[in-house]
Amino acid sequence: MSLRQCKILDSFISTLKIIVSIHLLVFTASLSLRIFEIPTSSIPSQKLVHPVRVISRAHESPVHVCKTDATSTYLASGSADGVVKVWDIRNGYVTHVFKGHGGIVSALAFNYPQDISSVTQGGKMRLITASVDTRIRIFDLSATSNSSGGKPEAILEGHFSVPRGLDVSLDGKWLVSGGRDSVVFIWDLLSKPGSTEHVGGKTKGKDKAFAPTLVKTIPVLERVEALGLLRPDEDLTGTTSGPDCIRFYTGGENGAIKIWDGKDGSVLFTLGTEHTKISDDQEEQRQIIDVIYIPMLSNIVSIHADQNIILHSLSTQSLTRQLIGYNDEIVDATFLSPNFPSPSVNPTQDDSHLALATNSSLIRVYSTNSYDARLLEGHTDVVLALDQGVAGRLLASGSKDRSARLWAPLAKKSSHAEWGYGCISICEGHAESVGAIALSRKAGTPGEIDRPQFMFTGSQDRTIKMWDLMDLPLICEDEAAEPLRCKSLTTHKAHEKDINALDISPNDKLLVSGSQDRTAKIYAIDYISGFPGRPPRGELKLLGTCKGHKRGVWTVRFGKTERILATGSGDKTVKLWSLDDFSCLKTFEGHTNSVLRVNFLNAGLQVVSAASDGLVKLWDIKTEECVATLDNHEDKVWALAVSNDERRIVSGAADSVVTFWADCTEEQDEENELARADLVQKEQDFQNYLSLHDYRRAIQLALAMQQPGRLLSLFKNIQFTDVNVDSLTGRTSVDEVIRTMGGSDLAKLLQFSRDWNTNAKTSRVAQGVIYAIFKLRSADDIMKAFRDEQGEAVFADGEMVTGRGGSALNELVDALIPYTERHLSRMNKLVQDSYMVDYILGEMDDGMFDDMV
Repeated sequence: MSLRQCKILDSFISTLKIIVSIHLLVFTASLSLRIFEIPTSSIPSQKLVHPVRVISRAHESPVHVCKTDATSTYLASGSADGVVKVWDIRNGYVTHVFKGHGGIVSALAFNYPQDISSVTQGGKMRLITASVDTRIRIFDLSATSNSSGGKPEAILEGHFSVPRGLDVSLDGKWLVSGGRDSVVFIWDLLSKPGSTEHVGGKTKGKDKAFAPTLVKTIPVLERVEALGLLRPDEDLTGTTSGPDCIRFYTGGENGAIKIWDGKDGSVLFTLGTEHTKISDDQEEQRQIIDVIYIPMLSNIVSIHADQNIILHSLSTQSLTRQLIGYNDEIVDATFLSPNFPSPSVNPTQDDSHLALATNSSLIRVYSTNSYDARLLEGHTDVVLALDQGVAGRLLASGSKDRSARLWAPLAKKSSHAEWGYGCISICEGHAESVGAIALSRKAGTPGEIDRPQFMFTGSQDRTIKMWDLMDLPLICEDEAAEPLRCKSLTTHKAHEKDINALDISPNDKLLVSGSQDRTAKIYAIDYISGFPGRPPRGELKLLGTCKGHKRGVWTVRFGKTERILATGSGDKTVKLWSLDDFSCLKTFEGHTNSVLRVNFLNAGLQVVSAASDGLVKLWDIKTEECVATLDNHEDKVWALAVSNDERRIVSGAADSVVTFWADCTEEQDEENELARADLVQKEQDFQNYLSLHDYRRAIQLALAMQQPGRLLSLFKNIQFTDVNVDSLTGRTSVDEVIRTMGGSDLAKLLQFSRDWNTNAKTSRVAQGVIYAIFKLRSADDIMKAFRDEQGEAVFADGEMVTGRGGSALNELVDALIPYTERHLSRMNKLVQDSYMVDYILGEMDDGMFDDMV
């Protein structure tokens, strides 16, 4: 199995801005300013990008807002202590410090006219600030740089709550401000003092000619958290444009972006869906906290409090992409195929989307190719269970709000988005949370291969309900239309405790339920579809009960080919049951905590399980052994989904991680076969080189194959059979190989000799090779050999390890010395023992001759 994971983490970074795709400026919670250079290469790099400049204490308090000017020369930052600093980005120093704000700085904007065809300001650059004292201040940056603070040119009053958005038109004439008082003000920055329309502005300083005027007040009926002006030439379908147009966007508590006409104060159109109030917590999570306008792409991006990022196209007024920033606990998952089957789509493009239930009332649907996502709204409480319909087209969900919903792909004409899902039906009737759900596996009508016939829901109220789905549409024509109400065909009191799981057999004849009462029950499904004059009918008949688990049953799953059933329990086991006599056939033990999900793989020959121990295990049914353990989670694995082709597994856990596992068995078998064939070829080449006495190639090949045993036998044969008194190793040709050997090969040979030297049986060969190396090669050659080996490792791994060559040589010497001293001591002892033998033999000889005399 190979691992591909998608892991999303929350950051401690408080504010960041991108500067013309060259620099990234980051203010962190530690009060430091870090300036990064963005890599220009499009190839992903595994190396960390370090900041080119770090200012350890940029502010005395956390920075809440920052802004760059249009030329990307200056950066303005506002902190919680009411101080605003202007930074020279290239040189990294402060040019201006402005104090006197009555609290946290809430918004910043530079005023530097870029379009001076109709209006001129004498080339002045100004900085406009807003703070929680509700006042807007305008500072002149064209004056001499200062570090002690300067008085504002003007103070604009009018807001009654915190201004959160400021922006200035390209010609420098109009200032737009919006705040949490639910109003937007349009100010004329070029009005003259004494005008009858002069309202709300107080001129400060010597420049009395600068007196901004409030010209229009627009109620927006929601707290504004972000605001900005659109370019006059922006192409908005169905709206007029021109140099005199004032069009701006707002984003706030309702979670949608509104595009406004500043002249008449009307909404041109809305991007996104305004959320209906569900609860204070959920409403706060869905509100917009920032909006970014990208004129070059005609896109507008909204950032939401629940860490989701949504991209909208202004030209088509459609949602183009959505990024999910945080998933919370993954509760359940299932694959979807909204475009399958379709004549215009390749049938092999199945399981193109993934639906996730994530401890939220919103269902997340991801594209498995681009990771573009959609949020499905409808449930009013946490979604607990998901299931897919026939061919993966429909999606069913069960929630704590005691209801189940069915979702279908959106029709192209009903939504501007490229794809999406809409709710087509609601099933209500349970008295408690719906924690288990199962759609029928077979199509009900010939020709409609993706229409399920019925659905079952299991609840904490210990009942199972059956719902008729034959009249449901397969496409959501209108996302805003009221969903249909499904009819319950039967309600069955199934268990004594909560129902945790349901599954329907592939032929739609059987239903199984798993419960906290430690049992799994199998029912026969009796369903008759309706026709004119006769309503549909459905019944459940209990066939048998599987008893044997010592804890509650968390998951159940029918076999796809055999008449067997798999169950997972809180007793840490997976059991297989026969559907003929409901007896336990096999028990798989290996998890260290509750088994939460099971499924079948490889045509029913294997079982995959997920548990609270954070592991996903693959079991071979025939041998009852665990053949693979997949470890990439740190908490309970609640979700497990298997693709239709059984080539992919998705696991989701309480650690907010979704992991994609791909079956690479065939690829590994091919690699193993190629490696085996290559090894056979190299072994034959090695034998050929030995027979031809081509020791250079033989030694190089053995080193490349990483086979120290072959090298050992080669040197042993040379030392003991082909002894040449004029050679250090036994053959002059081998001496020449060692004398001219490449650096990395020399390092490998030394490392092999170190290993041989640890064994008394092979120490003689090792000492001979080491002696030859140190005699034939200089110390500089040996040090260079380890540096060359380090260079090859860097080229292969792509990561530099400082000092690796020197440390490897030190380790080798440290390993050689003690064993060499031990071998020397043993040889000295043998020499001493040989003197004793000589003495004894000499004494024996002397005694023998005395007797003879």
